[in-house]
Amino acid sequence: MAQSKPYQPILLRLLHGLTAILVLLALDTGFWVYDIYDGRWGRLGLPQIEAMQGIHGTIALTFFLLLPFFAVYSFRLGDRRLLQPNSLTQLKQLGKPIWWVSAHRLINTGMLLAGTLAVITGRMMKEEWLPAGELNHFAYLGHLLAWGVMFGALALHLLLGIKVGGVPLLTSMVSLGQREGDRPKNWLQGFQQQQSLLLKSLEIIVGLGVLFALVVPLFNF
Repeated sequence: MAQSKPYQPILLRLLHGLTAILVLLALDTGFWVYDIYDGRWGRLGLPQIEAMQGIHGTIALTFFLLLPFFAVYSFRLGDRRLLQPNSLTQLKQLGKPIWWVSAHRLINTGMLLAGTLAVITGRMMKEEWLPAGELNHFAYLGHLLAWGVMFGALALHLLLGIKVGGVPLLTSMVSLGQREGDRPKNWLQGFQQQQSLLLKSLEIIVGLGVLFALVVPLFNF
């Protein structure tokens, strides 16, 4: 009997797709900015485009505006794709299928936290720092760390996705198909009111991080 193809809700595909595009663009333009103004850990010698910092900032701001919506979906509708209370126990079962699933959940959760750290540190930065050669600010170094973690987590997210669900899982995330009942009025069906303490704590961390990133430009660091 042929296995049914995996299906992802339209809202997930929409938020996941937009977030993925913005993360990839932010990683690309962020490295370009690093290559122009820093390069202490290696550089490619990319063209010196002064507007690249502004381009990266615009992309990062768009990601910041989308992050709360993606986080709410992840914690309230897609919570089964994140760390579970028994995940640490399952991660001890090396080589078993549940280990790969739990590792995938760990990476997904790590990407949310890395994205939150990236927007916090990015919002703390000043545009004049890098052109002036001020490369050792805590916020800038934290921003590099956040995007470095995001890059590694993204690679693992794809590799573990293939391991867990194969190519059909990856293609289901970009499919344009629609099932009956998957309409805007039904998108919030299954919204979780109750959560485990672990997920609730992580949701609070991300929420406070987004709130801090919103107000931090008002302060002069």
